[in-house]
Amino acid sequence: MSAINKYILVIGCFDTKEDVFSHLYASIRSHGEQVITINTGVLGSTKRFPIDFEADNVAMEGGIDIARLRDERNRGMAMEIMGKGAANIVQALTAEGKVKAAIGMGGSGGTHMILSAMTRIPLGIPKLCLTTAAAKDLSRQIGDKDITLMPSVVDVAGLNSIIIPLIEQAAAALCAMSNVRVSSKAKGKGSVAISMFGNTTACVDRCTQLLHAEGYEVFPFHANGVGGKTMEALIREGCFNALLDITTTELADDLCRGVCSAGPDRMNAAAEMGLPQVIAPGCLDMVNFYHPDTVPKKYKNRKFYNWSPDVTLMRTDQRENTILGKQLAEKVNRSSGQAMIILPLKGISQIDVKGGPFYDPDADLALFDSIKNYKNKGLQIIEVDANINDAIFAETLVKNLLDLIQNKK
Repeated sequence: MSAINKYILVIGCFDTKEDVFSHLYASIRSHGEQVITINTGVLGSTKRFPIDFEADNVAMEGGIDIARLRDERNRGMAMEIMGKGAANIVQALTAEGKVKAAIGMGGSGGTHMILSAMTRIPLGIPKLCLTTAAAKDLSRQIGDKDITLMPSVVDVAGLNSIIIPLIEQAAAALCAMSNVRVSSKAKGKGSVAISMFGNTTACVDRCTQLLHAEGYEVFPFHANGVGGKTMEALIREGCFNALLDITTTELADDLCRGVCSAGPDRMNAAAEMGLPQVIAPGCLDMVNFYHPDTVPKKYKNRKFYNWSPDVTLMRTDQRENTILGKQLAEKVNRSSGQAMIILPLKGISQIDVKGGPFYDPDADLALFDSIKNYKNKGLQIIEVDANINDAIFAETLVKNLLDLIQNKK
């Protein structure tokens, strides 16, 4: 049942999709929940269910009068304005503590506006979008938020025997999620974020064991672009006490236009927040692409490794590693807190070992030398005669991170 003064937000175009939203509204109310509705449709509204924020309110929050938006007849502009307006309304409702969950339905345009609004809702509040675009890459729209996508199978354009049960299931799922009593786990001594990849899993697993033994909670983030962005965002929200940035591979994808780029902001948050951090150049030997035929033609003569049928890794060369070393050092140089870099001299990934497909000591040396050349005088670098996945390297990482944490106290 609904908590007092807590509402489920229903977001979508009530002008052209009143049938489906009317059914969604009734389904949510049947579970005893209170509802706030937000109309992102610019062509009109509905009287089938109560509307709390009409299209004119949404447009105004987006910065334009609804009449002008209708006169413009610019679909792209309308989606941007209504998405922005809905986001501002949702952010205000969330700040007032009124939101327990949010749901929306739509095609590609409606989904864009819904996701724009949902990204303003904090982590942990359930968000679900029933959409025709569930199979598309919506990572840019979702960003670092925990939004659940549910395929609509048919278009969200009227009631039929396929969409009706999906709407009812979506409503039931969201209502159930919104009423889960989340079990709280004690953080112990503190919380540590850690970046990982398949090629650094052994290192991360060992670090996690050691940190658990010391009473720390560990939060691993997959360095696939979205994971890096999420980690950076949560660092800025103050979720962690320290960072083990073992897998900085997203810098290589950003440099070479790979598919796992986290953007130029990667590795900035911990430095800005003064978080104790230990950094390793993990997996900077690789750039990620999808299937082999997706690799840009300019790289056709490079060294590749098929990690899986849909993951093609490209070995970084000496020139790229020189650039990456400079980038990494300069980012860590800006740290306002305790920080150090630890280098694994016998390889920076699982496949960068003697006899391995990405073994290239000269490329690694270019990376290490560049880091040393561009680091500040006061920034400590430790070299370990081991591969990144050797137990001794993980033990060195954790020992030094714990020292940094202790020095901050």
